[in-house]
Amino acid sequence: MSARREILPGALIENPQADGPFLFVCEHASNHFPEAFGDLGLSDEAQKAHIAWDPGALALARMLSTKLRGPLVHAGMSRLIYDLNRPPQSAAAMAATSETYEIPGNARITAAERLRRTDSIYIPFHTALHQMIARMLAEGRPPVLVTVHSFTPVWYGQPRAVELGLIHDVDPTFANALMSFVGPSTGMDCRMNEPYSAADGVTHTLRLHATPYGLRHVMLEIRNDLLDTETAVATVADGLAQALQRAFDALYQSHSTKAVI
Repeated sequence: MSARREILPGALIENPQADGPFLFVCEHASNHFPEAFGDLGLSDEAQKAHIAWDPGALALARMLSTKLRGPLVHAGMSRLIYDLNRPPQSAAAMAATSETYEIPGNARITAAERLRRTDSIYIPFHTALHQMIARMLAEGRPPVLVTVHSFTPVWYGQPRAVELGLIHDVDPTFANALMSFVGPSTGMDCRMNEPYSAADGVTHTLRLHATPYGLRHVMLEIRNDLLDTETAVATVADGLAQALQRAFDALYQSHSTKAVI
């Protein structure tokens, strides 16, 4: 099936008709700063830094979407304008600081501006994702929800040894199953709930969409220096696709929806 892209307000959807068992999400896919919101007073360097997006995450999510025949819902603008993995009441949704960077355009944000961004970015994105889940449920194929992220190898000057983190919300079932396969498939240093966990407030998308429906889920966090070239992304995608499919098969004991990877 050739990739198709449907553009919706606040959300981009690729492979909407894909028939596999996974649904992929990439909330921090882009470092685009639309004219309607401006550059938030950031330098070009800051707009390209990891604070503005998750480098390599969209390329990885696209490869997984293709390999495992899963729809992909992703953001089209920087998370500094609105972090789609945070609820509207969270200060982190439109953060005034990120690591060592100040975000001038968010420093004194008004209630009216918060509402504008929520109306134009957050609500359309999560509505589009919810609609995709509802359609898959109506078709009798509850998806495994997989959110794809990357993280910086150095945080506040401290290097991070972990290469791949598996994070879950309330239900650890799929993350635990994936942990059994992901090390051998990827050869990466993989750890559960590192470098973040639900306690850090990073599972909003999973909590909003997976937990209420009892959907199996996992948040993938890949260190971004392992996604810095197309070849590197392809290598990681190959290993993750194998592990995701094996975890699915182990849980559901079904080969009827097995993808070619």
